[in-house]
Amino acid sequence: MERAELARRLGAAPVAAGAERQTAVTVIAEDRPEVFMAAFARAVAGRGPVFVTDPAWGAGQRAALDGLGGAGDEAGGGASDRGWLMIPSGGTGGGVKFARHDGETIAAAVGGFCGHFGLARVNAVGVLPLHHVSGLMAWIRCALTGGIYRPWSWGDLQAGRRPELAAKETWVLSLVPTQLQRLLERPEALAWLRRFEIIFVGGGPVWPELVGAAARAELPLSLSYGMTETAAMVTALRPGEFRAGVRNSGSALPHAQVTVDADGAVKVAGASVCRGYYPGWSEAREFRTEDLGVVDAAGRLTVLGRRDAIINTGGEKVRPEEVEQALRASGEFSDVAVVGVPDAEWGQAVVACYPAGGRVPDLGRAVAALAGPMKPKRFVAIADWPRNAQGKLNRAALRGLAGAGDGHPG
Repeated sequence: MERAELARRLGAAPVAAGAERQTAVTVIAEDRPEVFMAAFARAVAGRGPVFVTDPAWGAGQRAALDGLGGAGDEAGGGASDRGWLMIPSGGTGGGVKFARHDGETIAAAVGGFCGHFGLARVNAVGVLPLHHVSGLMAWIRCALTGGIYRPWSWGDLQAGRRPELAAKETWVLSLVPTQLQRLLERPEALAWLRRFEIIFVGGGPVWPELVGAAARAELPLSLSYGMTETAAMVTALRPGEFRAGVRNSGSALPHAQVTVDADGAVKVAGASVCRGYYPGWSEAREFRTEDLGVVDAAGRLTVLGRRDAIINTGGEKVRPEEVEQALRASGEFSDVAVVGVPDAEWGQAVVACYPAGGRVPDLGRAVAALAGPMKPKRFVAIADWPRNAQGKLNRAALRGLAGAGDGHPG
C-alpha cells in the first residue's frame, strides 16, 4: 500500500496539487489517542521518516532519538514509500531500537489478520497505547477495513466504565494478561467481555490459572504471538480452538511463515517483517527471535520462553516461566516474576520477585511444588513494580532490584 493511500485511510486530508509535502523527521510522543491519531495521519501524509515514541520515556531511552535527522534514508534507496515508519522495540531493556515499517508491511499484517479470522471489517475497542505496536495495529486494522475504532482508557475500564458496543457490529478487543486478570476479578465485567467476537491476549506469558479462569467464564479467547518487528500478530489461536481445549499460540496467519530452527529459536518470515532497524536496512524479510518454541503437527506454535532469560544455576538450566507458573499456582502472589542474579557460589541464583504492599506470602506453601534448582534462593518484595502500560515487565530493572534487595530465603 502506498503511503498516500494509507494516509487517506487514516483520515489525513489530501495534499493539494502542487503543495509542498513535509519531508522533515516527525517524532510523535503523545498518549492522548485522538491527538496521536491526528498527528500520525498528518505525518503519514508527508514524505519524511516518522518515529513513534513513548511519552513516558526517560532520559536514557530518549537518547535513542538523538541525531535522527543525520542518518537520512539512504539505506532504503531514498524511497519515501519504504521503511519510513519507525516503531520502537526493546524499550523495556533500556536500549531502544526502531523497527522500520511502511504501508506494505502494515497492509500485509492487516490482510493476514483478516484472512485468519474471516473478518472483512474490524471493529475494536482500544485500551492499549497507540505508541506500542499492539495498540497501533488495533487502530490501523479498523482504519484499513472501514471499521470502528473506540479508544478507551484502561483506568476507566478497570473502574467499571465501559463503552457501549453497537449491537449489529462484530467487535474485537486486545488485552495483555494482567489486564485480563484484573477484569476477570470483576464479575460485572464478564457480560461485557462476552459481547466480543474475539479477545486477543498477548504481550507476555499467559499462565495456566488465567487461561482456565477465562475458559470457565466462556470468553472467546485468542492466544496470540507477535512483536514489533513483525507488525504485531503472526500466530493466533481462533476462539473455536480455544473452546475446544487447545492451549498454545495458534497457527501462522496467512501472511507469515513461522518455524523453529535447530537451536529451538522461533523464526518469522513474510511481508510484514520489518526492513531492519533504523538507520540500517534489510531486505531479508526474515527475523530470528530470542524466543524458544515448538511447532506441533497442526502447525501451532507453543512459546517456551526467551533464550536470554534462561538461568544457569550450579550447572542446571532453569526456565523462569516454569518457576513463575508454580508460584502463581500456589495462590500466594498477586503478581510474581523470576530472574537470575549473579551469585558467587551458584553462578546465578534463582530469585523470585513480587510487588510489595500486599498480603505477606506464605513462602513455604509457595515453594511446595518446587524442588532442586527450580526452588528460588531468595524472595524479594519490590516497592515500585516495573510493569509498563503494555503489561510487560522490565526484567533488566527487576534483575537490578533483585540483586540489590536483601529478600527472604526460599
